[in-house]
Amino acid sequence: MSDTLARICDDKRRHVARRKEEMPEHLLRQQAAALAPPRGFARALHQAIAEGRYGLIAEIKKASPSKGLIRADFQPMELARAYKAGGATCLSVLTDRPYFQGDDTFLQQARAAVDLPVLRKDFMVDPYQVAESRALGADCILVIMAAVDDALAADLVAQATALGMDALIEVHDRPELDRALRLKSGLIGINNRNLKTLAVDVATTEALAPLVPKDRLLVAESGLGTPLDLERMARVGACCFLVGESLMRQKDVAAATRALLAKPGAAPRQHAAAG
Repeated sequence: MSDTLARICDDKRRHVARRKEEMPEHLLRQQAAALAPPRGFARALHQAIAEGRYGLIAEIKKASPSKGLIRADFQPMELARAYKAGGATCLSVLTDRPYFQGDDTFLQQARAAVDLPVLRKDFMVDPYQVAESRALGADCILVIMAAVDDALAADLVAQATALGMDALIEVHDRPELDRALRLKSGLIGINNRNLKTLAVDVATTEALAPLVPKDRLLVAESGLGTPLDLERMARVGACCFLVGESLMRQKDVAAATRALLAKPGAAPRQHAAAG
């Protein structure tokens, strides 16, 4: 685990401890039970692929530790609508506050604006957060293998499944992928960002994709900003993508999303290199 990730996870554990005192888990579960069922995150991605489309998980992300503020004009509901208008299949919403300037309410606002399934993008270090995610309305959680041991990862996935949610299992290298494939989740995300150097190399997905069984849905993450990037990932079997920063920096998010999803050569030239 990188020093940055270790620090984030330590801070998150302290945050969760405070949250448990403020809101006991049984009350969260009561709130979750009162909500409509999850929208089917993995199902939506599978449907997009079956229809011959890419499965785009478009991310609502205000800031990051490495880049600072990404978008000053940050309106989660408007961004959610723009992503849907541009052809996104699902949303991802950053809720971590200290490092990403996120907030739980961003997820609630985005999900209320559209009918797309939503991933809660945060650092899951305690099963409590799974119930918390469902109570917020999340349809899927993120499990970062670099941040958890095998027992916790399995517990997080089991808790999500019990609540009707999906779990996207994120890996960065071969050992993490081997661990992830032992989990009962059909969603494998390959993050092209090196957690130690923060450098991005889409060759990471190209190297790991052949090792992912065909019964798992593969999601490429980070470093994707053009139709040619998506085509390159699709050639190795990753037809679903999690894209945030390259879209969040665009003035017209809906147009940028449409341009990204266009087949190579079909997008207007001024959008082809967006991001």
